[in-house]
Amino acid sequence: MDKNSLIINLENISFGYQGRPPTLNNLNLRLRQGDRMGLIGPNGSGKTTLFHIIVGLLKPSSGRIEIFGTPLKGEKDFRVVRQRIGFLFQDADDQLFSPTVLEDVAFGPLNLGKSQNEAKAIAQRTLDSLGLAGFEDRITYKLSGGEKRLVSLATVLAMEPEVLLLDEPSTGLDETTEKRTVDILKGLDLSYIVVSHNVDFLMETTDYINCMANGKIMVNDERIPHSHIHIHEHGRHPHVHSRK
Repeated sequence: MDKNSLIINLENISFGYQGRPPTLNNLNLRLRQGDRMGLIGPNGSGKTTLFHIIVGLLKPSSGRIEIFGTPLKGEKDFRVVRQRIGFLFQDADDQLFSPTVLEDVAFGPLNLGKSQNEAKAIAQRTLDSLGLAGFEDRITYKLSGGEKRLVSLATVLAMEPEVLLLDEPSTGLDETTEKRTVDILKGLDLSYIVVSHNVDFLMETTDYINCMANGKIMVNDERIPHSHIHIHEHGRHPHVHSRK
């Protein structure tokens, strides 16, 4: 794939849960090769819903989804996409279900057709690369919250994805584990979108930050309704806020 080529292209995506106002309203999103996008927004603004739509876990009521240059319509299309996009769930307990860490990390490669020996070798390399050597026989449900997050990330990376969707990867992490996660993400040669309420984490791990509000993604130079989270044209440069 060429540098700057379009990986994810969503056009006029709308979605609503039954009995509620629309969560997404004619939303547009473009992620290009090499992009590292941060995404913030209030609870209920549709960030997780957006990820579920990208990987086909939810179906929009209208709009067009194109990923890796191919328009996606049915489950068959999304099955192929899910082999190429790694999705880190917001709750690590939704990602971990095997008895031991090594079994959990090897599950993805096995599902992609690797042999038992190949899958275990990939799982071991992945754990080693994340500083998790020695975790192989640990019982997943007995891990701490931070350990579960790191092992969940290992399960995603073991599938050797081309793109990552990371939903609140820093939630519940202590300072040491958060820094470790930052270092891991910064060391990856992958395009990704990170959803987080932790602006400092996004500043460390992404190249730019957009916000979700009113069912849309607002880019940096748009006015964004908010309570305390905001993005504006000054970005990372020192600036002064004035009252109007």
